[in-house]
Amino acid sequence: MNAGDRVRVDRADRTYEGVLLPSSTDDHLVVKLEGGYNVGVDRGEADVEVLAEDVYEIDGADAADADGTDSTIEFDDDLPTISLISTGGTIASTVDYRTGAVTAQFDAEDVLRAVPDLAGRANYRGRVVANILSENMEPPIWRDLARAVTEEIEAGADGVVVMHGTDTMQYSASALAFMLETPVPIVFTGSQRSADRPSSDNVMNAVCAVEAAKSDCAEVLVCMHASESDDVCALHRGTRVRKNHTSRRDAFETVGAEPLGEVDYDALEDDGADAIEFRREYRARAATDLTIEPDLEDDVELLKFTPGMDPAFLEVVDGSAGLVLEGTGLGHVHTDLIPRIEELIADGTTVVMTSQCLEGRVCDRVYDTGRDLLEAGVIEAGDTLPGTAKVKLMWAIANAEDVPEAMETSLAGEIQERSVPWE
Repeated sequence: MNAGDRVRVDRADRTYEGVLLPSSTDDHLVVKLEGGYNVGVDRGEADVEVLAEDVYEIDGADAADADGTDSTIEFDDDLPTISLISTGGTIASTVDYRTGAVTAQFDAEDVLRAVPDLAGRANYRGRVVANILSENMEPPIWRDLARAVTEEIEAGADGVVVMHGTDTMQYSASALAFMLETPVPIVFTGSQRSADRPSSDNVMNAVCAVEAAKSDCAEVLVCMHASESDDVCALHRGTRVRKNHTSRRDAFETVGAEPLGEVDYDALEDDGADAIEFRREYRARAATDLTIEPDLEDDVELLKFTPGMDPAFLEVVDGSAGLVLEGTGLGHVHTDLIPRIEELIADGTTVVMTSQCLEGRVCDRVYDTGRDLLEAGVIEAGDTLPGTAKVKLMWAIANAEDVPEAMETSLAGEIQERSVPWE
């Protein structure tokens, strides 16, 4: 009897059936029940029967080998093919019962086993690009991810779902939005709470992401809970989304506008008709050919200006290819920093200005400080979000013929035509 076996445990007048999990002691069994809860049972008081060894069953699927390296899923000619690409994160995490910490250790196939609701919605291909917590995400993995998505689409995937940790999801979504022109949806999703917790959002987010990947919207999207309830998932444009809460299930918001669309989870549970609604214009499926420009300039920094900042602090970016500044209000910094910024630009560093404000856009023509920044050569990024601007500058330096023009032009929906207050 080993972790991963499906077991039936009889204890006194109670019977438990589920998957045997690792236990921190030899005296207790830990079993994950079908409803998602875990139960601990004293080994000495339990009668255990192994129902299946290292085999997880999903409706219409049979996966062998506990490490997920070999699996077969029943193919249905009437269903679209969705590629599930795993990078790690909470949606692909569980509790390490030795330490109590949440660790990223599931691959894409394990997610299929953990979310049986995915069965029957599509044909699936699983692929692991990385197995990390998202704070460890790096530009080289973005390049690997872009190439993997490209290969999956070239192989016939009708849509791609990228399972990703939530902390840096907005950066990765932006990276793919600039690196790829896609004829099919690419949908990022994750979960704020691991599958071991009864309040986990992994099932609903994964199901809604798959449905979004079957839709007509061929853009890079982020699909996460739209509210604390299990009713609707919001579909955010990858370059306009921000994680605005550390732990709420509805942590993600589209900044400066309503979400691009939504998936009604309740409707999916009924007949699925009209479950997806888009409220704003989007690029339609097959409207563009698949192209990839994966080059990035890694030497780009993002710096937030704060009152009292020493101009010498800018020495940390000496020699960098690019710098994105989060200025105050319309895009300002202390006037004492401007000569140092001018020196950076003269030495070859591209400097881009964004705003710390959550709404509105940079406009450095209103006050003297802003005009001095423009004269020094600072580029305005409109209402591009600071994190998105960093990723865009990395891409623009490596690929654009005219970097200032690229940064001032909306390439993937990152700059809106107008900044209008929205609730």
